[in-house]
Amino acid sequence: MKLSFITILISFLFFSFISTIGAEPIDTNTKKFSLETYFLGKSKAWGIIENRFGKNKFTHFEVDITGSWDGEILTLEEDFLYSSGRTDRRVWKIKKTGEKTYSGTADDVIGEAKGEIIGNKFSWKYHMKLPIGKNGIKVKLDDKMWLQKNGVLINNAKIKKFGIKFADLTIFFIK
Repeated sequence: MKLSFITILISFLFFSFISTIGAEPIDTNTKKFSLETYFLGKSKAWGIIENRFGKNKFTHFEVDITGSWDGEILTLEEDFLYSSGRTDRRVWKIKKTGEKTYSGTADDVIGEAKGEIIGNKFSWKYHMKLPIGKNGIKVKLDDKMWLQKNGVLINNAKIKKFGIKFADLTIFFIK
């Protein structure tokens, strides 16, 4: 009887611990995040791309962002400058589809990105064609952004190919 109680207790504790792995608390002290408010006007961002082994093998970059909101569509004009000297431009068209939900498109995004805000966190998933190789590579991004009390926005994206992590993207935004 004692042995089975201990086994059940250990199993309960073990599975309780496992269920909390990856849990992401929402910061209730930070104001609610709003894409259309945060990205209105000029923003600046800095980021790095690390390979799946955690090495900054790829590059780091800066982004100048100009956002405009017409009441329905948030347009983000992103101008990238990479450490290699290469430049790139992405223009997002993001539509608010519900109280907490968004959908968006850009030229290098395949189909439509879908996102949701919960408190200070925005989760965003989409497929994209990266300019790697002759024809580019189609990857899936699982993007998460957390608004901090000081107005800094921290973004981490897991980039996957065939369900395997290809790279991590980390970006910090400021107004």
